[in-house]
Amino acid sequence: MTESDQRCRNAPAGVREFVAPGRVNLLGEHTDYTGGLVLPMAIPFTTVASIAPASDGRYSFTSDSFEESRSVATSDRITPAGNWSDYPAGVLRELMDAGVQPPPFLLRVRGDVPLGAGLSSSASVEVASAVAMLAHAGARLPPAEIAVLCRRAENEFVGSPCGIMDQFVITTARAGHALLLDTSSLRYEHVPINTGNFAAYRVVVVNSMVRHSIKGGGYGDRRREVEVGQAVLRRHFPEVRQLGDATLEQLEACEAEMPEESFRRCRHIVTENARVHAAREAMLAGDALRMGELMLAAHASERDDFACSCEEIDFLVEAAAASSGCAGARLTGGGFGGCTVNLVMVERVEEFVVVVTKAYRERFGIIAQSYVCEAADGAVRRNPQVAAEECVA
Repeated sequence: MTESDQRCRNAPAGVREFVAPGRVNLLGEHTDYTGGLVLPMAIPFTTVASIAPASDGRYSFTSDSFEESRSVATSDRITPAGNWSDYPAGVLRELMDAGVQPPPFLLRVRGDVPLGAGLSSSASVEVASAVAMLAHAGARLPPAEIAVLCRRAENEFVGSPCGIMDQFVITTARAGHALLLDTSSLRYEHVPINTGNFAAYRVVVVNSMVRHSIKGGGYGDRRREVEVGQAVLRRHFPEVRQLGDATLEQLEACEAEMPEESFRRCRHIVTENARVHAAREAMLAGDALRMGELMLAAHASERDDFACSCEEIDFLVEAAAASSGCAGARLTGGGFGGCTVNLVMVERVEEFVVVVTKAYRERFGIIAQSYVCEAADGAVRRNPQVAAEECVA
């Protein structure tokens, strides 16, 4: 039993607790908002949403991590406040728009998902809040609908242009597996992460401590550059609805009509989709070394074509690649800071952390944090009373 599960059992009478994990993306970055493929896994950092009935006819939101709180009447139209509470409040408004009307409640959010690190703390808050509110309302939704609802809250209420990956894996992940998700159809497959020589490796996440926010300009700029490229592709190839449908040959045929930045952004996404296909085959074959090669190639593409890395992240990837026992490393998450994800031999993990941390501190004066991660269950499996599992492999 995890510490979070134990806390749930020990909750005071009248309070119910619901847990959602964070996530790390192994491969498939900036593909999820263009109908492409992603390969994330849930990790054992959690957000806990505690919910209890309220007698004052209001919805109240508090957090152990932030000073701001919010309280609104059940009859009020919920609007953004510009702080952390927009994440659960946006989920509440989406639930109400979907016809789910929870009774008045007190919702308290706490957790240990590192903030601004690219491990999806915001989506973890959204999903934990959603399953808590659904249970409080006596309602059920399929996992995919919970994920789509939470993503809509972040896009339209919070104003953050994220894709569907974070909410989906946090909702539907399975322990011991990565989640291969086609973000166009929302078909998904749980891919085992311990087959063959993968059993001799661990996923190590290294936090650069350089904060990022996908609400910032860099992420939005990249999305606009991608959309320009997609529009050119559609004009020439009407069957290409999104970049997830495009081939590299089609993209190269349109290069002369695109701004250079748009072509490079789109090239990253098209080649990244191919890398995810190859990663699935590597995982099923138990070929960790091939997976490591794909991770390093993905980072080079993020750095050079998508231009979403930074000096600190590039240094961490280079230090990891030079470390004995590391099969591969790359930037994970939206970019512009955050974390690297590394595939490291079990017996070299401790040495890896020491070497990379020391080199990073000497170069930048920053003490990086490292987390050895097992693939964890998503919120649906942790809180089965709020949704019906539906997996289409």
